[in-house]
Amino acid sequence: MRIAVVGAGIVGITTAHALHADGHAVTVFERHGSVASETSFANAGVIAPGYVTPWAAPGMLRKVLGQLWQRDAAVRLAALPVPALAGWLWRWQRACAPAGYLRRRAAMLALAQDSLSRTRALTRDLEIEYESARGMLVLLRGERELAQTRAGLKLLADAGVEFHVVDAARCRQIEPALGEAASLRAGIHLPDAEVGNCRQFALQLKNLLQERGVVFRLHHHVRQLVPGSDLELHATVPADTARAVQDVDPTVRERFDAAIVCAANGAPALLRPTRVRLPMQPVYGYSVTLPVRQFEAHPDIGPRAALMDERYKVAISRLGDRVRVAGSAELGGDPDRMRESALQTLYRVLDDWFPGAAASGQAQTWKGARPMLPDGPPAIGATGVPGLWLNTGHGSSGWALACGSARLVADLLAGRSPAVDPLAFSPLRWRR
Repeated sequence: MRIAVVGAGIVGITTAHALHADGHAVTVFERHGSVASETSFANAGVIAPGYVTPWAAPGMLRKVLGQLWQRDAAVRLAALPVPALAGWLWRWQRACAPAGYLRRRAAMLALAQDSLSRTRALTRDLEIEYESARGMLVLLRGERELAQTRAGLKLLADAGVEFHVVDAARCRQIEPALGEAASLRAGIHLPDAEVGNCRQFALQLKNLLQERGVVFRLHHHVRQLVPGSDLELHATVPADTARAVQDVDPTVRERFDAAIVCAANGAPALLRPTRVRLPMQPVYGYSVTLPVRQFEAHPDIGPRAALMDERYKVAISRLGDRVRVAGSAELGGDPDRMRESALQTLYRVLDDWFPGAAASGQAQTWKGARPMLPDGPPAIGATGVPGLWLNTGHGSSGWALACGSARLVADLLAGRSPAVDPLAFSPLRWRR
């Protein structure tokens, strides 16, 4: 089949690989000049199946309301809700009921476990080399965090996720550079989790796919999908790019047997004319990436792998000779405005656990929009419109779910029985 993939973040790139592996002729459309340029650009990089969970959870509404005015709030409403955001919040609070949460969390965990094994197999088989490290340590500052975390450990045990509840001394054996000043009650060690440079992985996979015949149309902004006997795709190229790149037509119309929309926050507007309902909102996250300082007496004082501060929901990741600190969930507001208090929280958490480990004068700051559906799971599968498929809405778990999601949508398109139950991910659930 001739298949168009719309969007070249980590989900779009891995989807293109799964389709090409099935023998399809694949063309990838991306509005930017490179792949992994938005949500996939500077995320935390953590792939931890045990930590992939729906944002719509019992008690979450109370937690969010209790944090609204806190300086270090993990979740923040940045502006008064416009109608679309208000509708999303209404659906989200309805999805926080316990029964639905447990079912969706189990589905996301199963997909994350499948995705991790596929990511490792893909890395091995294609000999992809990227910055990565094995293991994740969840840091619990006090009794409150320990009690809250214990409630979710049974699900991990039932799903076969390896974890160990460890004391503060063992935490410092796992991560020897952990500072002594911050209060540390205990930790949860997930030895099978890992951290990896998502963008680096995506760039290498894109190059390999291009060598094998997958077509990448960068600087192509898909404006319209026209269903029919063949699905027609209309894309535009910026006038300055069309002039600068030889033989580029500023308007592109191509026909495909199918199109898979992997675009993130642009997906709802693209789908609206087709009457496909996708209640998605951007949830903004922040990250700071800094070089790890080196000292002759202590050649490496930074983290070894991945950590999560459970109180502040801040991840600390080791990426080669750099450390990345990522966190915050911001609803509404200006996508181009950096909130200084969010950045200061990241710096403060890093300094709590690894004081003096990073050269703060060389920081790269980033704010990215994570595409979130109100009930948590992404939308993966057929839309009900002939030839039109979705693989989008992964929220903050795109990297952790990418390879599994790609195989799921490819199997569904081929009419095969997938390895993961697709029901919780159906785009048709919004018809109800």
